[in-house]
Amino acid sequence: MGLKLFEPIKIGRVELPNRIMRSATWDATADVSGAVTDKSVEMYSVLGKGEIGLIVSGYMFVSPHGQANPGQYGIYHDDLIPGLKRMTDAVHAGGSKIAVQIVHSGFNSSYLRNRRIIPLAVSYLPNFRYLHTQMTEEIIESIIDDFVAGVVRGREAGFDAVQLHGAHGYLISQFLTPIFNKRTDKWGGNSENRRQFPLEVIRRVRNALGDDFPLFIKLGVRDYMEGGIPLEEGVETARQMVENGLDAIEVSVGIGTGVPTTSPEDPEKAYFREEAAAVKKVVGVPVAEVGGIRTISLANEIIQSGDADIISISRPFIREPDLLVRWKSGDTAPAKCISCNRCFEPVSKGQPLYCVQEARAKRGASEAEVQ
Repeated sequence: MGLKLFEPIKIGRVELPNRIMRSATWDATADVSGAVTDKSVEMYSVLGKGEIGLIVSGYMFVSPHGQANPGQYGIYHDDLIPGLKRMTDAVHAGGSKIAVQIVHSGFNSSYLRNRRIIPLAVSYLPNFRYLHTQMTEEIIESIIDDFVAGVVRGREAGFDAVQLHGAHGYLISQFLTPIFNKRTDKWGGNSENRRQFPLEVIRRVRNALGDDFPLFIKLGVRDYMEGGIPLEEGVETARQMVENGLDAIEVSVGIGTGVPTTSPEDPEKAYFREEAAAVKKVVGVPVAEVGGIRTISLANEIIQSGDADIISISRPFIREPDLLVRWKSGDTAPAKCISCNRCFEPVSKGQPLYCVQEARAKRGASEAEVQ
């Protein structure tokens, strides 16, 4: 189609055939141990046939005390590698590439709370609404080791790249924000100290992987909460992360409410374009823009403008895993996703991810045929 959106781009040594990335999406198909299931393989097999430049897996917890939600994938033990290999094989069979996203939830874990397990926190917060316990330095060091071990397992399982989850209020976000990081040791206090946990994870992961394996991050570059990370601080964090070994950055939000949303009445609005453009100005690696992009025209315009290099999409691929195939074929109608967020309903109950609107439409069509 001659669009820059469909031109190749490299993340580290891996060349992507186009500038569309499927953003990490929790699908609640793992078993109780965090292992890949047949349903997981089926889901990724369909995605792998969708000609997406890079598929990012649903987030995978690096240690049992870092699990956030039910049905979440785990990458904390070697026994999980064969199942993960089934996932990567399914995607590769369809012709696509896949990155593994790894995470530790910190205290952001409904899963642990529902099991009356007290989550780990960066700092003890006396007025926080949930029980939590502050991490010791020894625990922090062990979690960094867990990140490294998880990344190595991901490479062994056949993933083409690794993405750290540094957004949405999970552990890396908790270290970065002054709202939750009240430590007075080398891991907290001023902005430089609050950056040390993710920077140390990046350095040690890079050392374990070597220079030729792609490593990137989904980074919350600002908080939507009073007293949180301002944009300029997040941009400096992004710059230092690249300096320490990252190959790309997917720009998102850290903690808080007030995040802009897309509605059917305003489909031409990208959530974090301003933030992505600010990061793009200070780093020399690809920057991905995520959130609210529903039309091929907006996606391509963002790339053409230089505000970002890659377009990252999640919810539209839930409803239309073949969206990119449709666009490339010449049917450039907007994504069918209406941003209703009802796809969160099944996963919040531990049920496999699906688009509620699409299921309703198909059910209606079937009923009409019967009539």
